[in-house]
Amino acid sequence: MSHNAGWGQHPQQYGPQWGGGWIQPPPQPGVVPLRPLGTGEMIGGAFRAFRQYWKPLAGVMLAVQGVGFLLVTAAIVIGVAAASSSFSEVFDVDSDAHTDSSDVATVFLALLPGGVMLLLVMLVGTAAIGALCPAVVQEAVLGRTATFRDMWRRSWSRLPSVLGAVSLTGLIAGGPAVLIYAIGLPLLLLAGDGGGTPAGVFLLVLAVLAWMPVAAWLAVRFSLAPAAAVFEGLRPVAALRRSAALVKGSWWRVFGVTLLAYLVGLAGGYAIQMPFGFVGILALFPAMLDSGAGDGTPATMIIGIIVYAVCLLAGTVVSALFQLGYPQLVVSLLYVDQRMRNENLAPALITAAHVDRTPGQGPASP
Repeated sequence: MSHNAGWGQHPQQYGPQWGGGWIQPPPQPGVVPLRPLGTGEMIGGAFRAFRQYWKPLAGVMLAVQGVGFLLVTAAIVIGVAAASSSFSEVFDVDSDAHTDSSDVATVFLALLPGGVMLLLVMLVGTAAIGALCPAVVQEAVLGRTATFRDMWRRSWSRLPSVLGAVSLTGLIAGGPAVLIYAIGLPLLLLAGDGGGTPAGVFLLVLAVLAWMPVAAWLAVRFSLAPAAAVFEGLRPVAALRRSAALVKGSWWRVFGVTLLAYLVGLAGGYAIQMPFGFVGILALFPAMLDSGAGDGTPATMIIGIIVYAVCLLAGTVVSALFQLGYPQLVVSLLYVDQRMRNENLAPALITAAHVDRTPGQGPASP
């Protein structure tokens, strides 16, 4: 069956609108019932989606983070190798000679590609998760299976559009604040002979603070763009327009659900990390006691430190997967909810789910 079945921008109107006298409860082939959703249903549905589809979610996110880590490490290693002599001069703690400013500049330039690569990896990684989670939700809502290969292929195919939507949102929402600092700060330094003026600095900070509510409004207005780019196959600008149309009239609701999703993600990530840290401390505690008593061996301490480091790293990775993926799952369900509320999408989804479970029929048309 086509992945986009039932998800077109102008779905057909199957059956009566919800709330028009339906007696039986709506069907639930997947993680949420096929009707307009409440906040608790979206929060719980995202938990069920993460639990049922954790293999493709974790697999794709780990693959993306692994590739990003290798790229950043390679950029840093190449930069350090190219300026190894300058690094030796700058970080030679035994030398009493004054460090040449050219060596400091060389070290900075050598580390700059690593920093730029880190920013690019973070941006692409955010877009990759923004493409992955809607693809998973698209299957989870209808109760379909999702494999690592399918999710990797679909995430990669929609990555350019999602990356464009995320980048445009960042430029529109955060670009003016950066521009204010980029223009205002040099002018203040020149006007104050390098030190700036208290009144000018205050006005500069006030201007940035005044823009923050506008930036938040724009960020929420375009928050459904990645989901629209994946669900409907839209290009970046069209996805931004689609998100604005879906959020119109529901800004506070979208803002509240999104904020709650990120708070739950942070709390859940912290709760996930705690047991790993506890196990690591338990492994390190006997070695610390033996060392304090004076009869410990270096091998015991080394093993305890290794176990603690492994537990800490594992907890960090698992909690990061939840903190990064869970809010995007909620936002994807929020996109589905907005379409069921505004466009009567639920009957089309019911038809698509019914065709999935009827042998011998072809795919449902969008």
